[in-house]
Amino acid sequence: MLLAHPVVLKNLIEQYETLRALHAESGTSEARQRMEDVAYTLCVSTGTRDTEAALVAARHRLPGARTEDDSLLTT
Repeated sequence: MLLAHPVVLKNLIEQYETLRALHAESGTSEARQRMEDVAYTLCVSTGTRDTEAALVAARHRLPGARTEDDSLLTT
């Protein structure tokens, strides 16, 4: 599997978090589409199918991420 560069992942995370903070999911059709596009790209870039899992996986690949991070584990 090809892995996205950490800079690309950081940019996608920032875009998604900005759109979420602006409540794009309940905004205009263009805003909703942009959020869906960023979420899809995050999932493809991380090899996941869920946006929340994609965010965790992307953050894990960023420089300075703790290698012993267990946030992917469920309780």
